[in-house]
Amino acid sequence: MLSVGDRFPDFNLKAVVSTDPKTAFSHITDQTDAGKWRVVFFWPKDFTFVCPTEIAAFGKLNGEFTDRDTVVYGVSTDSEYVHLAWRQHHEDLRDLPFAMLSDLKRDLSGALGVLDKGEGVCLRATFIVDPDGIIRFVSVNDLNVGRNPQEVLRVLDALQTDELCPCNWQKGDDVLRAA
Repeated sequence: MLSVGDRFPDFNLKAVVSTDPKTAFSHITDQTDAGKWRVVFFWPKDFTFVCPTEIAAFGKLNGEFTDRDTVVYGVSTDSEYVHLAWRQHHEDLRDLPFAMLSDLKRDLSGALGVLDKGEGVCLRATFIVDPDGIIRFVSVNDLNVGRNPQEVLRVLDALQTDELCPCNWQKGDDVLRAA
């Protein structure tokens, strides 16, 4: 699995950006939001139970990420058509403010090393990628356990200080000063 300090892989994926079939589909690449911080999170399958809770939670925090010049991308190995159907039929996903990327061929999830060996679907992996394309944070959860998007935001805040941040540091707290 790629980790902190590694370059995030190049990618070119189909994405769903709305619920309107006329404007729903787009292509997102590693160059789409070049120069911005990115949070890229993966989930196992559409039309499941834990996944929409996480996706909706990232959606609720999207404005906070945007305020930090950060783009959020959600990714699974389902097709863009499955993503569209899920968004159209799940109340919490209809107004999702970020793109849902389809890694149907498993190119990105395979390059990152986040495919579950038994199921062949994405683990609940989260990456924070800096404007230079370097992975600065990785978190991977078991398939049955949802992640905490608020913690991802906290870590992003800490990374963007470019300072030493102690345990449980929150935006606005003092950073550590090396003697």
